[in-house]
Amino acid sequence: MKAGKINRSAVFLALILVVLCVSVTVLVLELRSDPVLNIIRDNKLLNVLFAIEKDGGLLSANVIACYPENRRGAMFDIPPETGLIIRSLSRTDRIEALYQERGMEAFRREVENLTDVEIPFYVLLSFDDFAMLTDLLSGLNLFIPTPVDEYLPAADPDAPPALAERVLLPSGSVTLDGEKIRSYMLYTSEEDRENAVSIRRQQALLAFLRALNDNSGFVFSDGIFPIFASCMHSNISGDSLRNLFTELSQIDAERLVPQQMRGSVRMVDGKEMLFPFYDGELQKQIIRQTIAGFLSENAEDFERIYTLEILNGTTVQDLARRTSELYQGFGYDVVRVANAPDNDYAETVIIDRIGGSPVVNAIAQIIQCSNIQNGSTVPETETGEGSDGTEYAVDFTIILGSDFNGRYVIGSE
Repeated sequence: MKAGKINRSAVFLALILVVLCVSVTVLVLELRSDPVLNIIRDNKLLNVLFAIEKDGGLLSANVIACYPENRRGAMFDIPPETGLIIRSLSRTDRIEALYQERGMEAFRREVENLTDVEIPFYVLLSFDDFAMLTDLLSGLNLFIPTPVDEYLPAADPDAPPALAERVLLPSGSVTLDGEKIRSYMLYTSEEDRENAVSIRRQQALLAFLRALNDNSGFVFSDGIFPIFASCMHSNISGDSLRNLFTELSQIDAERLVPQQMRGSVRMVDGKEMLFPFYDGELQKQIIRQTIAGFLSENAEDFERIYTLEILNGTTVQDLARRTSELYQGFGYDVVRVANAPDNDYAETVIIDRIGGSPVVNAIAQIIQCSNIQNGSTVPETETGEGSDGTEYAVDFTIILGSDFNGRYVIGSE
């Protein structure tokens, strides 16, 4: 009788051990098979290429970098018209040619080369599906600074003006449905500043991620997410895709400043192409510094946009303006560009007017300048501004000297 009880107890314990072993095995296999969970578990950066397709080409493409640990994120525009030497096609062409001829995977690999960032995942939506998902999310909330009254360019250039589609959008914080979001992402205006269209498309994508977070209980439910996922093409699926969008939707969008590609526009073989400045090295540096900012221990110091004043202390024409474009590419707000009171500065100097911020080192690194001074005010001979003790409305002043070659300070240690 006792032997029978012992045998039953042993069998029961054995069953418990089997169940535990099976559960652990399943959990380990899930972690190994889900690349998104692997990145989160290893506390790594989560990078994804998000593209929207229209009429066989790319309407927009962005690299989204997310650090799940602190919910910080960054977004980098990859204009479809970016021009480069595409070795796999043996020609110079727009980067979207790779997508059109070789597919999304080849496009992803080329974007990795362009940005010098590992991008394991991609997501592709058609423009129509993006509009449909917008309606599924009950619209996207955007801020439109001024009312919009424009006409979309006709698909047929020979079509009469009467057939052009009119775009009417109110100003302020508005919620746009799928049809309105199409108009918002397509319209152009004579009053648009540089990169304005790309910025609007990035803002629409950010609004999309915010809407996912606001509707997470609905979107990520077992009944709805398969419908959501069926509208996309990606190199991951199922729970991995769900986990990816769960993380992206939790990005702190309020602290994310989308970055645009900067370069020179040229016509090549009848095509308009945007060639990145300095053969793409500037864009790589922008990405590295942006990512380093929200990965650093002082990430909170990089949470706001800093204002710069750039003064030309040389006889080189347009030096301050060109340098302002450089810093704007890094996300800084250049509020003043002018000549210094003297044009014989031998050394470039960066003046930290807020004092003690690690951001000044990041600013100095961009042009490899080691001459940093502290102080909220400096004498009139150094700035051309009154020395009445009033603090400046800028965070940092850069005075360019003759040791600056237009990109770097030469001989700075």
